[in-house]
Amino acid sequence: MENNSRRDFLLTGLITAGLVSGCTPKTDPFEAGASDIAVPSGKKVKLLSVDGEEIEVDEAFLKPVPHMPPVSNTEARIGIPGKKFVMVIDLSRCKNLKKCQSACNHAHELNPGENWIKVDPMQDAEHTAPYWEPTTCMHCDEPPCVKVCPVDATFKRQDGIVLIDSDRCIGCRFCMAACPYSTRVFNWGEPEIAPAIAALPYSCETSVPQKKGTVGKCDFCADMTRMGELPHCVSACPNGVFAFGDLNEDSVSNGAETFRFSDLIKDKGGYRLMEDLGTKPSVYYLPPVSRNFPFESGLENDKVQNK
Repeated sequence: MENNSRRDFLLTGLITAGLVSGCTPKTDPFEAGASDIAVPSGKKVKLLSVDGEEIEVDEAFLKPVPHMPPVSNTEARIGIPGKKFVMVIDLSRCKNLKKCQSACNHAHELNPGENWIKVDPMQDAEHTAPYWEPTTCMHCDEPPCVKVCPVDATFKRQDGIVLIDSDRCIGCRFCMAACPYSTRVFNWGEPEIAPAIAALPYSCETSVPQKKGTVGKCDFCADMTRMGELPHCVSACPNGVFAFGDLNEDSVSNGAETFRFSDLIKDKGGYRLMEDLGTKPSVYYLPPVSRNFPFESGLENDKVQNK
C-alpha cells in the first residue's frame, strides 16, 4: 500500500508539474483559454522517477526536450579528439552512378553544377583500360590551401578534416589556386536554397548555408562523423566504392563491410594522388583491377543522367 501511495503521489506531482511548466503558455494564466490546457490523450508513457521507480504518465503532459544546439564554429575548428579520419576509394567498384554526387549535393544544398564530388573517366596511357575516378577534397595533412588563406577561413582540425568558415571567407580564391586537386568550387551566384535554410547561421561542419562570393568543398560530412555515422557519399553508394574510418583505429567501412585499413592498403596496392607533392592526402585509392563493371556501363549511365 505504501508503494502504491508513493507511486500515486509521484504521478500526481508529475502531472501537476507538467500542467504548470510544460502545458500552459507563457502568457498571463488568467488570460489563457481552455484550449491552452493539455487534454489527456489516453496514451501512457513509462518513465523512471527520480527515485528509480517506474511510473506511467499521459503523453499529453510531457514537456518536449529542446534540440541540442549545434556545435559552434569555434568548437568545429578543434575537431574530434583522438580521431584521424581517412577515406579509401576503390576504383574497381565504380560504375559512374554518381549516387555519391547526388547525395552530397542534396546534403549540402549545392546549386546545380557545383559538385564537390567529381566522377571523371580516366586512362593512364594509350593502351591501358579506361576507368572511372571519383575525386573529393583530399583533406591533406600538409594542406597548401590552409597556408595561403589570408584570413584563416580554411583550416585543418586535429582529426585531419580540412574545413572552410564561410563567415570569414573573402572570396580571394587563393585556396583554389593552391589546391593541386582542383576540388574547390566558387559560389558565383546566390545559392538556390529555401529562405529558411538561407537564414540559418553558417556551420563549418555542415557547410550550410553556402554564400555568394565564397568557396565551398567536400567537408567529409563532419557533422555526420561527430554523430558516429558515415559521410553521405559513403552511405549513398550502392557498390561500396567509398570506405571511411579512423586511421588511429585502423578501420574503415563502406557501410556493408568493415576492413582493417592497413591490410586493405597493403593487400590491394593502395596509393594517394600526386604523392610527390608532399601534401599527404587523407584519401587513398585502390587500383581498378578485377573491376566489377565494364567501363562502358558508366558511359550508359552518363547518357541517362544527361537526358
